[in-house]
Amino acid sequence: MLDWVRDQANSDTLIGFDFSFAPPWIERGAYLPGLPAPDSARAFWGWIDAACDDVDLGAASFLERHRGSHFYLGAADGAKADFLHFRRCEARYNANGGGKPSTVYDAIGAAQVAKASFAGMRVLHHLGQHLPIWPFDPAGISGGCVVEIYTTIAARATGIRKGLSKLRDAAALDTALAVLGSSRHDPATFAPAISVTPVYDDHATDAILTAAWLRANADRADLWSPAPLNPQIARTEGWTFGVT
Repeated sequence: MLDWVRDQANSDTLIGFDFSFAPPWIERGAYLPGLPAPDSARAFWGWIDAACDDVDLGAASFLERHRGSHFYLGAADGAKADFLHFRRCEARYNANGGGKPSTVYDAIGAAQVAKASFAGMRVLHHLGQHLPIWPFDPAGISGGCVVEIYTTIAARATGIRKGLSKLRDAAALDTALAVLGSSRHDPATFAPAISVTPVYDDHATDAILTAAWLRANADRADLWSPAPLNPQIARTEGWTFGVT
């Protein structure tokens, strides 16, 4: 995956990753208060990468080492409410009625995003300067670009109601794609090698629908310049593409 993304540097490809590109910084003035972490996202990605030797650019060991002090992995770590810190884009999304987002400090349960996010930060570090990572870097007028996405935003844009954003059949996927001006999907995409019968996995339908949404909205100036985004937020926390 890392090599594939690097190879898109000279293509006009908008690449969305569904994980938090940085922890909150504005709320507490630090990513991990008490630890000697840098105060800018790019430097933080490198710091996390140097602190982890997990295979496949994982970061679970880092969360385990700092559980209780920074990450919640169970009742033994204290009150979960003490770990619920959010970025400005997450607060904005919630205030606009999007719903309460997850936090990168909560590392337990099916809905947690902590492990994937810290592993993803290692991926971003290894991308280096091969292509811009918005909004930490300005998006170029051509060439590849990486943005943070939230697949629920794409689902809402097609009229799918809150709580029903997971698509698990062909008809529902094609209906949502049509709203975005996209053609019907190829069922072969969902057919495993051992069977000719498509198996609709919601992770795959999320990816297809969100890619269609990105294609339909990549030229919207308001999504590249959301009103609350300022240079400090762009340097430290970043922003989820589609939150206005």
